[in-house]
Amino acid sequence: MANIFELMPMLQGEELAYVQNVIKDMNEDQAKLFSNIYNVRRKDPQLVLLVAVLGFIGIAGVQRFVLGQIGMGLLYLFTAGLCLIGTIVDMVNHKRLAFEYNVVVAMEVSKIVKASN
Repeated sequence: MANIFELMPMLQGEELAYVQNVIKDMNEDQAKLFSNIYNVRRKDPQLVLLVAVLGFIGIAGVQRFVLGQIGMGLLYLFTAGLCLIGTIVDMVNHKRLAFEYNVVVAMEVSKIVKASN
């Protein structure tokens, strides 16, 4: 089993536990391939927070576009971040938003890696 701390030292908390569970049945080469693809596709919680703050002072909804939520991004854009309340909530919940996005990415990457071998 691959050492998750060597492959992805930036992971923390729930995301670390989740990814560790995803790669537990992979061999070393599969885990390295997973790590490479996942590191490129995942969104860092601090990036989501930074974009939400920039959205707070500029264009609302950018954080939702970054997370691939186009519909919510448009809603935030046209309603000024739901009168800034939605943007503030996103700033508070930035870790949860990033984790939910990264779970989907981890499942997609896992399918790719398992199909390639």
